[in-house]
Amino acid sequence: MMTFRRLISVFALCAGLAVAPMAVAQTPSQDESADRVEDVVVTARRAGAPMWEISDGASTVILIGALSGVPRDFEWRPEALEAATARSQRILYPQEGRASLSDVFRLIWRIRTIARLPEGKTTADYLSPEWQARLEALKAGERDQKWRTQSFVGLSFDLMEQAGYARGRNRGAVDAVRGAARQGRIGGEPVGIVRGDEMIDNLITQPPQTYLPCLQASIRAAEAGPAGAAARLDAWRSLKVPEVLATPLDQAVSLCWPWGDPEIAPVLRGQWADAAKLALTRPGVTMGVAPLRVLAEPGGVLDQLEAQGLDVEGPIWRPDQR
Repeated sequence: MMTFRRLISVFALCAGLAVAPMAVAQTPSQDESADRVEDVVVTARRAGAPMWEISDGASTVILIGALSGVPRDFEWRPEALEAATARSQRILYPQEGRASLSDVFRLIWRIRTIARLPEGKTTADYLSPEWQARLEALKAGERDQKWRTQSFVGLSFDLMEQAGYARGRNRGAVDAVRGAARQGRIGGEPVGIVRGDEMIDNLITQPPQTYLPCLQASIRAAEAGPAGAAARLDAWRSLKVPEVLATPLDQAVSLCWPWGDPEIAPVLRGQWADAAKLALTRPGVTMGVAPLRVLAEPGGVLDQLEAQGLDVEGPIWRPDQR
């Protein structure tokens, strides 16, 4: 079932929230800034991670489409991404989660409510017979039957892990950018703040039915197995963005907490959209490392920028662009 330690990992890792110290920014000269813009554009086009460049006058934004759940041993080429980071003036990182000591105590106190279904309820009370049978098949080898009363948030993350989603810190795009930014002493900040008490309230008050689409998507991802997770990573490394978004595992991530939550998700997405637009009013180059789906999904950040008449350079992100 969903232990206290796993619940904390859901907050800090699966949500894609980040906590990192701010680096010291260096302000380049005007001539250096002009050279950097050209270098970043060239680098973005040959990067081993999806990158898009948007310019509006003297302002340029480089958006990196990051993935969560990337295994530590996954091989990809971050060199161009690191080079682009070194040529940026400022970095926007994923949202930062902040929890107080009282939030931790409240989490411990309400762990039963958050980690399990309501008293006397099981998954069979919410799933149709077909979906329950598919879940039973995936859990057939488990002796512990506590999954039947586990919260849909925790159960869904367990199924995604079974599908090949790697929980824990990994060597993904965010880590590559952070390392390059530290080396180059480039300032950065989270694109937004998410308060611990708001996350806890959300998990306490949402009824299990809210996460039925998440659970069903996670079942599909688990049925696809590690091969599906490998296909997601390979498509990301190959800059095949529509293929990434079409994989069962990535669809599960998008439908599960927090990105599928009706209250939290619009806030997180709105923070990225607002930050990209604001960055285009600042001179020089701003790099943002955002979840790939937030950028490339229908109506996402890239679609919004394109709708404003801006030229978005980089890999295709919609099937109709082929």
